[in-house]
Amino acid sequence: MDEIKLRVEGIEKSFPGVKALSNISFRVRKGTVHALCGENGAGKSTLMKVLTGLYKADAGQIYIDEKPVEIRNPIQAREYGISMIAQELNYVSELSVEENLFMGRLPVNRFGKVDWKKVRREAIKFLKEENLSYAPDQKLKTLTVSDIQMLEIIKAITNNAQIVLMDEPTSSISEREVKLLFEKIQELKEKGVSIVYISHKMDEVFRIADDITVIRDGAVVSSDRAEDLDIDTVIARMVGRKMENVYPKEILPLGDKVFEVKNFCQKGIFDQISFHARKGEIVGFAGLVGAGRTEVMRAVYGLDPKESGEILIDGKPQTIRRPEDAISKGVIMLSEDRKEYGIIPVRSVTENASVASLKNYFYGGMSHKKKEKEDVGRIFRKMNVKTPTLDTLISSLSGGNAQKVLLARWMLCEPEIMILDEPTRGIDVGAKFEIYKLMTDIVKEGRTIVMVSSELPELIGMCDRIYVMCQGLITGCLERKDFSQEKIMMLATGLLNTSDREEER
Repeated sequence: MDEIKLRVEGIEKSFPGVKALSNISFRVRKGTVHALCGENGAGKSTLMKVLTGLYKADAGQIYIDEKPVEIRNPIQAREYGISMIAQELNYVSELSVEENLFMGRLPVNRFGKVDWKKVRREAIKFLKEENLSYAPDQKLKTLTVSDIQMLEIIKAITNNAQIVLMDEPTSSISEREVKLLFEKIQELKEKGVSIVYISHKMDEVFRIADDITVIRDGAVVSSDRAEDLDIDTVIARMVGRKMENVYPKEILPLGDKVFEVKNFCQKGIFDQISFHARKGEIVGFAGLVGAGRTEVMRAVYGLDPKESGEILIDGKPQTIRRPEDAISKGVIMLSEDRKEYGIIPVRSVTENASVASLKNYFYGGMSHKKKEKEDVGRIFRKMNVKTPTLDTLISSLSGGNAQKVLLARWMLCEPEIMILDEPTRGIDVGAKFEIYKLMTDIVKEGRTIVMVSSELPELIGMCDRIYVMCQGLITGCLERKDFSQEKIMMLATGLLNTSDREEER
């Protein structure tokens, strides 16, 4: 008989205006990976917060090794052997790698002071074991989102945990790092560690899961062995219907060039970057982690300086030194790191959505809150944002709904050119479809989208053209008729370079 490491029975949790969890029950076997699947807002992250003591359940019981436990806070959860890799990365950008690794559990010496020598020694050991080349005293703000995600994973699994909760752990890491993570998960399983794994990437779930529980609208739909299921069945249970036409792309007549970037350079990061986008076009940027795609977009948007290069809008040269310049010219950018550069956690969903267009709601020396809420409510209805009220704190929303609030922020600015960096990172298949449909509606209105994505099926499904980058260079540009994952990967790895033969169309 299988040994049960974690058992959840009848967990309930409500917030004002919404019941987040209803009679949640499932069992996690010792030394296995138990996947939790469900749309954004289904209750997965709320359940994780109950298991780690961030929320107190209204009813129900948690059992560890078949013994009832009460988890009042994260410190107590850690004492019970529970460790968590959160979907929203928990780090302090001004602190060092070693400080972040030991945050909340800094060792002390016999005088009660932090033993920094031990911190340095253990940090170097961890980094060496994981083949990571960061310096222990390096500040996290100098690392990429992918680097930080790997450090969060290390922090969770080096804490001698017996139950590891992983909420979208691969949302910001490369395929090579995913492979390393899965190898680490296999090592943990062999040591008897149990893993609760949340992911919207179904291929990933079926690669590593032993059991799969599907949650919809805060309730358990099913709980089965993975070998008895297939991807289509799980998706149908998640969304309550069969998903067809995942990419609602429409082939539209394209207008003139409205956005051009010429010869953008930033020494050691990217070089001679030139691309263009037409009115009503979705232009994709593919490449491996570290290729320089995000860095290019940040420089274009004025977040980072460039050494040389030119931006043209409607054929006219533009000066963009900061985001305010870009916004004033009808260009916006949705960042890949919504926690660091997107959400304002202590503010409401309305305030988060309207913050970039406040000038529309301040006139006559007064703040016009009624108009602000009317506009936000309208865009939320269009985007199907799930929130109890317009005054709800954005920090209480699921990752997918928070992402849609950020997209709503920029839609309220009525931009002509939208740079979307990983717009569906950490979002379920149902919410992805809604964002894809919104993108289609945006370009049908004559606007232009530049989309950076690490998901090749997404780029192939939604784009009219795809530029591919490798090590800071554009190695090729593919028309829709030439799209294939194999060709994109060859360009992304430098095995193929067609940029010298590219002609501007």
